[in-house]
Amino acid sequence: MTLTPQWLDELRARTSLSTLIGKTVKVQKAGREYKACCPFHNEKTPSFTINDEKGFYHCFGCGAHGDAIRWMTDQRGLPFMEAVKELAATACMEVPAADPRAAKRAEQAKGLHDAMGAAQGFFEEQLAGIDGGDARAYLAKRGISDATRRTFGFGYSPDSRGKLKGALKEFGEPMLVEAGLLIAPDGERDTYDRFRGRLMLPIRDIRGRVIAFGGRIIGQGEPKYLNSPDTPLFDKGRTLYNIDRASPASRQSGRVIVVEGYMDVIALAQAGFGDAVAPLGTALTEHQIERLWKMVEVPILCFDGDAAGQKAAIRAATRALPLLRPGHSLAFATLPAGQDPDDLLRAEGPRAMDAVLAGAQPLVDRLWEHEQKVGPLDTPEQKAALKQRLAAHSDSIQHPDVRALYAQTFRERYDALFFARPDRFGGGQRAPRGSGGGDSRAGWQRDKKGNWKPPVPPAGNEAREIGANGMEHRLLRAILASLLRDPKQIILHRETLSGLRIGDPALAQLLDAMIAASFRKETVETQALLTILGQGDLYNMAKGMLRADTFTFTPHRMTTDPSRVQRDLDEAIRVMAQGPELETALAEATRRFESDFSEENFAEQQRIRALKADHDSRLAELAQSEDIV
Repeated sequence: MTLTPQWLDELRARTSLSTLIGKTVKVQKAGREYKACCPFHNEKTPSFTINDEKGFYHCFGCGAHGDAIRWMTDQRGLPFMEAVKELAATACMEVPAADPRAAKRAEQAKGLHDAMGAAQGFFEEQLAGIDGGDARAYLAKRGISDATRRTFGFGYSPDSRGKLKGALKEFGEPMLVEAGLLIAPDGERDTYDRFRGRLMLPIRDIRGRVIAFGGRIIGQGEPKYLNSPDTPLFDKGRTLYNIDRASPASRQSGRVIVVEGYMDVIALAQAGFGDAVAPLGTALTEHQIERLWKMVEVPILCFDGDAAGQKAAIRAATRALPLLRPGHSLAFATLPAGQDPDDLLRAEGPRAMDAVLAGAQPLVDRLWEHEQKVGPLDTPEQKAALKQRLAAHSDSIQHPDVRALYAQTFRERYDALFFARPDRFGGGQRAPRGSGGGDSRAGWQRDKKGNWKPPVPPAGNEAREIGANGMEHRLLRAILASLLRDPKQIILHRETLSGLRIGDPALAQLLDAMIAASFRKETVETQALLTILGQGDLYNMAKGMLRADTFTFTPHRMTTDPSRVQRDLDEAIRVMAQGPELETALAEATRRFESDFSEENFAEQQRIRALKADHDSRLAELAQSEDIV
């Protein structure tokens, strides 16, 4: 398919932009132009202008600007080709086909769309007729208004094996079977209607065309909900219910709510939440997650508070992990136990739903909370299992920066949960992380010249300084050399590095200078970092550490797994910080036990002693690792 500039210009020329925009926005004539309140941001005084002659719109408030195609992609949320096709159909223009086979497929799809549209009309007629009485009563019982019924296109399929087949006979049985409207049994038996005795809901694509149906049984029977099978028009793993309405609504709200089913979406829409969608009877798929991210960067998953709902939330979380990238994630809002959105809205109204959505958890918090509740955390084996599960989550993330930050977050929370961590920053609490995450100053202050200076260790801190034994000194030099080779790692670990008390004055000075330099944006490359360090002793020491034979966390064989090397560096920094802290905690526990020989104090002393032994073992493993040279 080749869309030439001339063809696109002709499409724009045949499209009345004011008419197109006027379908969804109230426009007013203003001289030779039209004006309206901007649909891309909230305003009371119109600053949005439409110029039919020039074929563009412009908002003087938020800067939104574009032509007819841009309107369809930005406001309607259509992919480019879908936007072009819809405009071309309105303008009675033929979209160039790539080849005869593509043209045949397009013609076939057009026929299927026509059949689905005719079926939708039939179902709506049946709902309004004598046979639809029970279905109408069910809708009234659920509190579905007539306006909502019309908006979502509710219909009814009679409890008959052939009424739809007879009503749509002009399309032919093969096409109706292919559309999923008829079932063709094996053998010589006749085809028959798929949907019988059900309240019918059309499932639409992003352009608002009916591509499938969902049918709910009226009264007793199984299955409770029946969806169309996959067809040339419908792939349930790639489709989201209500995507055609939620996509433009999300551009107003900046939000997308993902709920479990059709009726949840409809109840929310009736209460004023027009930006809700639902998967179609399956767990949220990778394709659906990517589709959501085209609408907003952090969709809110709002599943029921029961065990099944929370299980679905965790399935979605783990499925999203490999796809995460900067800025794109999921948030999780949990409904009260035993309630779905309709229950909550009926009982407490829209404000209660707003409160649930406002309390949505970030993905990292939901995973941490879930893994803590998997089982007891009393024994070393159970604690190790938690650590392993968390590592599996972070390891599944493909983007290196996001993966490293998840690993760091899980590691910090794990340490805070199980290890006695003396205060490195004073005041009895850990220093709060800055609102910018990795840009936390961790106790650093500027001097009179504006340079960053490291924190002064608080008085009375009995933790010994790092580097007192050969293993620690060797590992410390490897860490510093690795940070010099990849300065981005300094930012990721800055808070932990800032708390290290190093016995070797030269190494301590070098680390302080590296951390201070890391606050400057240009230090993401080694050479820039060396330039900042200057030409004195620190520069010479750093250059020496960059020699090829320096002991460092760097892949040295083609078979070395870079992600494993990264994990070892992360753990080496953590282990380096833990050593003095564990010794301080052990000394304190021993003092308590010697002053009070209680069973509780003895158990605490032995617990910390076991942690210290594990730490020393891991320190030795890292210092002699075959993946560092």
